[in-house]
Amino acid sequence: MPGSAEQIMKKKGFIKDEMDKVFPIDQSDKLWEDATLKLSEFLDKYEALPKGVHTHTDSRIFPSSAIYLTIKPILGADAAYKVIEDAAIISCAGIQVKLAGLMRVPGMKGLFVKMWNPMTKKIFGSSSGFQNVFYPNKKGEYRMDVTECPYRRYFKELGCPELTKIFCGNDDRIYGNLPGLEFIRTGTLGRGADKCDFYLGIKK
Repeated sequence: MPGSAEQIMKKKGFIKDEMDKVFPIDQSDKLWEDATLKLSEFLDKYEALPKGVHTHTDSRIFPSSAIYLTIKPILGADAAYKVIEDAAIISCAGIQVKLAGLMRVPGMKGLFVKMWNPMTKKIFGSSSGFQNVFYPNKKGEYRMDVTECPYRRYFKELGCPELTKIFCGNDDRIYGNLPGLEFIRTGTLGRGADKCDFYLGIKK
């Protein structure tokens, strides 16, 4: 698990940067402290979750919820959502640039697609709170559906189901424009579909 609330929040500086754009620094610092306390409450409440689920809740779902729910009463829902979304956009852009560079290495695109099968079953499988439909592997492509997701479940339980859409969008931001690869998604649970479909393949 990622650790204490303070340790987790230290890794969320990219969200604090967005808060600093809309709040005076003293107020932003105080709200950050309040969000850290709220995160600590979430960690205590859900301490008994399986280790695989904690991988997603403690590092992403709970801190995003704690920050959003802390600033929402002051900013309003739309502006608070924008803080979390803008931070996600910036964070994903950095990841996308690094992956795009890797995809230019000879042979890396095929290796990247191939690794999705074991990686998905470990990180995004049933032990991590997901329910999936896995399809037979074809060379140069990977396909699966997610039919249940801890992001939708715990954002809803914490009272901020709208945040699920941000994390749905992160896949598009990271994988949607990688050189030589095609990422296709027609719907997500967080956007009202009955599944999150996921296709990643080498461009023909």
